[in-house]
Parts: sequence; structure tokens; C-alpha cells
Amino acid sequence: MVQQRLLLSFHGVPERSLHLGDPYHCECHKTARLLTQALAIDPSRVQVTFQSRFGKAKWLGPYTEPTLVEWAQSGVKLVDVMCPGFTSDCLETLEEINMEAREAFLQAGGQHFQYIPCLNDNRPWITALGQIAQQHLQGWGADAESVQALHQDRLQQRQRAITMGASK
Repeated sequence: MVQQRLLLSFHGVPERSLHLGDPYHCECHKTARLLTQALAIDPSRVQVTFQSRFGKAKWLGPYTEPTLVEWAQSGVKLVDVMCPGFTSDCLETLEEINMEAREAFLQAGGQHFQYIPCLNDNRPWITALGQIAQQHLQGWGADAESVQALHQDRLQQRQRAITMGASK
């Protein structure tokens, strides 16, 4: 039986942002879980990865290209790759994923690499994106008490991160 997987690659951010309370990592995994459910795919065949690392800091992982190479070397022959965090294709999706990551997967022994394009200028997507923007341009709908509680939580998380850094 030919092994096939779906890789959901999101733009990477420094791991430090997760420890400071940024919800991005959790939102990426929630997006993957909801896509997996909507597509009725076995969750064991889906992997979230992160791309685009810069500098010396540790970034969110696992990383996209090394994951694809590992899969190919372990017998995965077919992959579908999607970048659900991107509203449209760009250099990162077209060059990093559809060219460089494709080449790495195929050179490592993979046989078929299917890049699933971003939604780009698909009319229903542009309409939905416009509606979301209009809704949120009117404000987030949070009351002052909720905003203050969120601010306090972020301050506490930063303080914990500073304390943890100082104790090393």
C-alpha cells in the first residue's frame, strides 16, 4: 500500500512568541484539526509544519522541508501540501514550498508532490475576506473589562518568561 500524507505548512515564527502567549501556534493546530475533520481525513495522515526560519533563534517546529525529507526516506511516496495560513500564493508558497520543498521530497525518494494552491483571487474567498475585514474594522467587540484582563494576562506571561530567562 502506497503511503500518502497531507502536510499543512504555516509561516514560522520564533518559538519565543509561543512562550510569551501568542496564540498563533494553537490557531495553526486548530485550523489543521478543523480541516482534517471537514475533509474526513485520518488525523494520523496529517502533519502541521512551519516554514521560513531566519536568524539564530529557535523557531516553531517541526520544520517543513526536513519533515518532507524524513517522510520520503521512511517510505511516504505521495504528499499533498497546503499552506492554509496564506491568503494568496507568494514567493514563500511558490518558491519555498512548491519548488524547494518539492525538490527535497523527490530527491529523498518521494514520488508525487501535489501543491494545493492558496485561495488567491477566488471570488467566494475574496467576498468572505472582505466581509471579515469589514466586520473587524468596526472593532473587536470586546468590552473594556475583557481587554484589561487580556492585557494583565499578557503582562503576567511576559514576566514569567523574563523570570525563566533570568534563572538560566
